[in-house]
Amino acid sequence: MPLWVQAALWGLLSGGTLVVGAAIAWWVRVPRLVIASVMAFGAGVLISALSFELVDEADRTGGLGATVGGLALGAAAYVAANVVLATRGARHRKRSGDEQPSEDEQSGSGAAIAVGALLDGIPESTVLGLSLTSGDGVGVAVLAAIAISNLPEGLSSAAGMKRSGRSAAFVFGVWGAIAVASGLAALLGYTLLDGASPEAVALITAVAAGAILAMVADTMVPEAFERTHVFTGALCAAGFIVAFAISRA
Repeated sequence: MPLWVQAALWGLLSGGTLVVGAAIAWWVRVPRLVIASVMAFGAGVLISALSFELVDEADRTGGLGATVGGLALGAAAYVAANVVLATRGARHRKRSGDEQPSEDEQSGSGAAIAVGALLDGIPESTVLGLSLTSGDGVGVAVLAAIAISNLPEGLSSAAGMKRSGRSAAFVFGVWGAIAVASGLAALLGYTLLDGASPEAVALITAVAAGAILAMVADTMVPEAFERTHVFTGALCAAGFIVAFAISRA
């Protein structure tokens, strides 16, 4: 199978866990404590993956300058986009409670939430496709981290969407579209950067890592801490440990 096809399929697969999480939230009443606990675990998984698989790899291949610059650029770009989306109703897009505004409460919030979900998923999927350019196959640790963390993201966000009165067509339309977009982002990550210089690959990898780190802090940790409180750290550490063990297995 051509590598570009593999990239698209791996991106679609990892993004598909968002749909699985949304389906669980739509048809099963999951306690918010459980959602928050899984979210804390998923945050730890992503932090581990970006630390050992993304930032470390970027530093080894492109050097400290490209890595630090990419991290700062990725975080700044994510935060800037998130600030704009927050003013349009997407601030609580990953919250499972009553925080998300309905369309009646804030017109255009549905579109902002959809764009915000896309913003959260693209950096992860791009890196997944990028991992195939090494010729060693997909980055298993990165794939596992994205798939594991996407499940609670889809679960929590869909629960919040349902509480705010959004329809099943909207919820599954959003997450289905994000899954497809994840496949396309992975495809582009592979095709556009295959054969690129180590410095360019390192820079893009670090940009994605910076965006992911900002996303974890801005959208995942607040939802987790609201319910798990003093246990957030332990759950996050557990996710970090599991992802680290996968990366070294």
